[in-house]
Amino acid sequence: MLLGNLYIISAPSGAGKSSLISALLQQHPSYEMQVSISHTTRKPRPNEEEGKHYYFIDHTEFERLIAEDAFLEYAEVFGNYYGTSLLMIEHSLKQGIDVFLDIDWQGAQQVRKKVPSAKSIFILPPSIQELERRLIGRGQDSEEVIAGRMQKAISEMSHYDEYDYLIINDDFDQALNEIKVILKAEKLKVGRQVQRYQLLMSQLLAKKD
Repeated sequence: MLLGNLYIISAPSGAGKSSLISALLQQHPSYEMQVSISHTTRKPRPNEEEGKHYYFIDHTEFERLIAEDAFLEYAEVFGNYYGTSLLMIEHSLKQGIDVFLDIDWQGAQQVRKKVPSAKSIFILPPSIQELERRLIGRGQDSEEVIAGRMQKAISEMSHYDEYDYLIINDDFDQALNEIKVILKAEKLKVGRQVQRYQLLMSQLLAKKD
């Protein structure tokens, strides 16, 4: 069985990353692709489910896993840990499942060191004005919080050139299709095609007497 591909997807808040990943997964069965579920030490929110949104553990358990080098990447954000289980990622990839890591540029740097073959996609908004409009349109944050998110977004976007692919999410359907094109292109690379069609390749290149 061919191994699955590991994809890093990053974007500033409001660029549409989560919506694009959700739409992609809805169109493909779970045995083809899945998004990684992180471990976290923060408390679950009312609409969050264990094993669906996060794996919720305490600080002591998380720090034990850090000591065991059990995370592909992890970070501490506002006093809480977030991390991606290396064992879970390896298990899915061995099953031939493509896995998406919804992480920021700092997590992406950690992943590249451990998995150089991982492919990365950065998603940008069509303009800074549109990004702000989307954040305001959520109706979830105060002006102060939105201003902070905008400052953070500019910092995050400065790391776009560390990624393999760049998508501008102006038209949602077009952006989604561009992600699909990337996934298809990765599957058609020579190394993977040779693995997939070993018998055919040997037959095509066999010398006749």
